[in-house]
Amino acid sequence: MQNILSTGDILVFITYFIVVAVYGYWIYRKKKKKETDTKDFFLAEGSLTWWAIGASLIASNISAEQFIGMSGDGFFVGIAVAAYEWIAAIALIIIAVWFIPIYLKNKIYTMPQFLKTRYNETVALIMAVFWLFLYVFVNLTSILYLGALAINGLLGGEYLHVVMIALSVFAIIITLGGMKVIGYTDVIQVGVLIIGGLATTYMALTLVSEKFGLGHNALAGFNALMKDAPDHFHMILAKPDATSSQEYINKYLVLPGILMYAAGQWIVNLNYWGCNQYITQRALGADLQTARNGILFAGLLKIMMPIIVMLPGIAAYVLQKNGHLPNLASKDGAYTAILGFLPSGLKGLSIAALTAAIVASLAGKANSISTIFTLDVYRKYIKKDASEAKLVWTGRITVVAAMLLGILFTWNDLLGIGGEGGFTFIQKYTGFISPGVFAMFLLGMFWKRTTGAAAIAGIITGFTLCVFFNQFAPAVLGHETIFYTAYPNGKGGYEIPFLICMGLAFMFTMIVMIAISFAGPKVNPKAFVLDKSMFKISPTTIVMIVITLLLLSALYIRFW
Repeated sequence: MQNILSTGDILVFITYFIVVAVYGYWIYRKKKKKETDTKDFFLAEGSLTWWAIGASLIASNISAEQFIGMSGDGFFVGIAVAAYEWIAAIALIIIAVWFIPIYLKNKIYTMPQFLKTRYNETVALIMAVFWLFLYVFVNLTSILYLGALAINGLLGGEYLHVVMIALSVFAIIITLGGMKVIGYTDVIQVGVLIIGGLATTYMALTLVSEKFGLGHNALAGFNALMKDAPDHFHMILAKPDATSSQEYINKYLVLPGILMYAAGQWIVNLNYWGCNQYITQRALGADLQTARNGILFAGLLKIMMPIIVMLPGIAAYVLQKNGHLPNLASKDGAYTAILGFLPSGLKGLSIAALTAAIVASLAGKANSISTIFTLDVYRKYIKKDASEAKLVWTGRITVVAAMLLGILFTWNDLLGIGGEGGFTFIQKYTGFISPGVFAMFLLGMFWKRTTGAAAIAGIITGFTLCVFFNQFAPAVLGHETIFYTAYPNGKGGYEIPFLICMGLAFMFTMIVMIAISFAGPKVNPKAFVLDKSMFKISPTTIVMIVITLLLLSALYIRFW
């Protein structure tokens, strides 16, 4: 297996880079205003079409944690990890129908602004700081680390820091052009991502087919995967018992069977897609129908994502199991190992797809960090009389500063991202604030009596309970409780699956918030006015929802 790129690979990658750079610059010049204001820079001033919104959502969402981390979990657990993608498609339907109308009706541009409008300044400031830390020190750093690690492996393993800097510079260039440039270049990025990703999956399956003596046939390769690793093709893992191996217990801790559908998966996806500046920002500048169509288009694209980001990991597992692939140092090496087998030219396309995913996510994340800091911190607490031009330049400086911080903390993996697998790292530590945040948004949108005091209590309760259930509950509760029969996690202790921890934290947070709100005033002047007409959906929307649900039903029935 050769990891050094050929001339053909380099040419393919350079072509990709030039196309994105030239198109981005053309968009910037074409849509540039004489004086760029904050709505134009951060929200693209409503100029994104539905297909640009949908493509941008996917390009920003699918990054190194999916290509590397989810492929790694596919290697380790199997198709069950596809739940993150397929439940996301349903979550996007919920966001499109019920969440987005509320945001647009109330002219919400940032998530802290939502909290200020619905609750108070204190809640908005607390969460603005929370989100800035989360986006910089968990999301931005993990995307950068995993992406640089993967590409570095394909270059021979000697250029990690050079790759890290190159990815950061590429992302900064795109981000400085504002949301218009990000949104429209994401259309190219997602095209490269899907074409390159499908090509990698196709070659991985044909490689399996060839190694099993079945010829050059991708379908035969897929059937060989199902036959050789049937345990990797179950969406629901059975609960471990006393006879279960430590390896199976570790799998269950990552994806705890049917229980993860009780709350954890829904909290992860609804919070990510509906209460996340990084994602909702793409749709906040559009009209309702355009925003809805874009979000539903993203939902349809999500259904195919496991083919791109998960199947190569299962292929790597089968190849290693049968001696056709050396033992991997970690599960996160599965995708890179598959790329190493690709022929000249195609390897360059696959690296371009991986780079597109990384750069698009870095740009989107940096823009969201910049938006929250500039509009919700700088303008409100540092320079209240700042001009529009000053705010835009502050946003650009914030982009560069955030990326520099990302590089600093990624340089020697200071956060330990590589320790437990990149995808699990992101889901677990983002999940520390997800239950409280989602409860606060959900009740704030749909229950008029929810108070600011309840929101603050929800933030504190959600975070505290997540820490408790993840770190201390196994020792306090013992290993046989009504919550979950915990098993050794290989480190000498006991562990509750983090998706179950999130569900428990969410349940108790809701109870606390409802109790505090009932103790408050019956009439809340800050409550949103909900008009039933806001939630009416067009025939086009209905058709897209039905297609999505039918496809998902067929997949779950097939792999249950």
